[in-house]
Amino acid sequence: MKLSATFAFILAAAPFIAKAENNDPPKKKKRGSYLIELPASLNTSNDSAKAITLFQASDLPFKPSIQVGAIVHMFASGEQTGFSAPSNDKTAKDWNKGFSIYRARVLVGGQLTKKASFFMETEIPSPIGIQSNGEKNVKVSPIILDAQLEYTFTNAFQLVAGMQLVSNNRNGLQGAAGLMANDFTYFQYPYNLFANSPLQGNFGRDLGINARGFLANDKLEYRLGVFTGRNVDGGAPLRTVGRVAYNFLDAEKDYYYAGTKLGNGKTLAWGAGVDAQATYYNLSTDVFFDHPLGNAGSITVNAAFQYMTGGTKLDSKYSFATLIPKQTVQFLELGYYFKKTKLQPWIRYENQDVSADAAQAGAVKPANFDKINSSSVMGGGLNYFFNGTGTNLRLSYTTRTYNVATAIADDYTKKTFGQLWLQAQFFIF
Repeated sequence: MKLSATFAFILAAAPFIAKAENNDPPKKKKRGSYLIELPASLNTSNDSAKAITLFQASDLPFKPSIQVGAIVHMFASGEQTGFSAPSNDKTAKDWNKGFSIYRARVLVGGQLTKKASFFMETEIPSPIGIQSNGEKNVKVSPIILDAQLEYTFTNAFQLVAGMQLVSNNRNGLQGAAGLMANDFTYFQYPYNLFANSPLQGNFGRDLGINARGFLANDKLEYRLGVFTGRNVDGGAPLRTVGRVAYNFLDAEKDYYYAGTKLGNGKTLAWGAGVDAQATYYNLSTDVFFDHPLGNAGSITVNAAFQYMTGGTKLDSKYSFATLIPKQTVQFLELGYYFKKTKLQPWIRYENQDVSADAAQAGAVKPANFDKINSSSVMGGGLNYFFNGTGTNLRLSYTTRTYNVATAIADDYTKKTFGQLWLQAQFFIF
């Protein structure tokens, strides 16, 4: 009994003794895999009880945990018919109007052991409400979007296995809840969205194993994985995706990147990546800057460049030559968050510039093929954050410009079509 009281007294008095010897802040005491932080100042009437509770908590056996959440994007919209399918027809300028649930996900995650965790997520495969073709969709069965298991061997080496988000660039690895613009970009992974896409993806997801880790005081992150990719007979080569990113200011350790941080922290990150399978490869580089600017708020800049091609070998069993033409993609987002009013205006520019080789264009003249498949996107909007990424409202107007064939042979003209969204988001996890 005397020993217990003495031990409690030592724990309770330790902060005062340390403070008398130096002015360093309180340090975290490591015991096993737990961190115990002794408070800077203790209430003397409860010093012993608090100290003993903190000590005993470190010896508690591990218990698995689980958490459930959801993210929903719903909106009122107006979209010109030619926005998704360009045409010279006069009706292409007509506006489709309606209400939709665009994204509705249930998230389930948990800690299985001290080093193993899992994450699952569902999604609706198509919007509920008015679709791009003007038809109304009222009943949708959910699908499994993510299903992954992560094991942390060390801070420098982790493995993630299962259905997961796959990309060699930052925007393709952003979480839907942390977007700055109204949605993901159009061209960051245009060939990995659906089962009938060249890479047979699932909204940017693929099945495989991904290694990830942090080096240089968590400033340097790497990701390297092998995935199924396109496979029609079980014998296809694996898809390889790799990325490195260096954070010059604050470290970023979240699996899904943020598209804006609303002034929380200081981030300057540069990244580069590769995505390849058979004759296809995609090289990318990106930069992200989020930093307080002035007393009013913070600025966010997100930019990327990609070069991709499906190759020119037509005799390969798994050739992407006719599926992915040679092209470059440029992307830029710029926004400013006013912390007092919780408003964030933003603008976005994207450009897909196709320059196909003759083998990739097939029977179409390469010059015409390039014009038909190239397009650009410009837009802007205003976000209001009721509660950060938890609950917010986004008003946006986006235009998409195509080269549309005229009645004259080999002649094209530029046509621009608009899309207006008023989107509400709620997210909890």
